[in-house]
Amino acid sequence: MQKSTIAKKEVMQKSRKWYEIDATGLVLGDLAVFSANLLRGKNKPVFTPHVDCGDYLIIRNAKNIKLTGKKLTDKKYYNHSLYIGGLRTRSAKEMLEKYPEEMIYEAIKGMIPKNRLGRSVINKLFVYGDNGKAHEAQNPARIQIR
Repeated sequence: MQKSTIAKKEVMQKSRKWYEIDATGLVLGDLAVFSANLLRGKNKPVFTPHVDCGDYLIIRNAKNIKLTGKKLTDKKYYNHSLYIGGLRTRSAKEMLEKYPEEMIYEAIKGMIPKNRLGRSVINKLFVYGDNGKAHEAQNPARIQIR
C-alpha cells in the first residue's frame, strides 16, 4: 500500500513560483477557474486542502477580457455602503469599462474558499488593467490558457 503525502506549510512557502497570464481575448469564467486552481495549488501532485499550496499569479490586460452571451448587458454587480439606500448596482459593461481589475478579482475570489485559508490564498493574486512592468523582478513564467 502506498502512503499519501501531506504538504507542509513551511516547505510550500519556499517552493512558490510566479506565473503571468495575458487576459487578452480570454473568457472571464475560464480565466477565473484556471486562476483559482493555480492560486490554491490544485495543479500540484502534493495538493492538500488545508494547506496553502498555491503559487503567485499576475494577470495583465484585464481590460481586454471577454464575456459570452448577454452577460455584458444582463449581469449585474452589487455593492452596498452599509448605509440606508447605499446599494450600488453596475452592469458588466460598466465594470469592464471602468473597473476591469475589480471584475476579474471578484470572479476569482468567488471561487476561493471563504475562510482564513481563502484570505491568504487571494492575497497572492495581482490584477492589472494594462501591460505594465510591475513584478518584473520576480521573473514570472508566462502561461497560455487555450
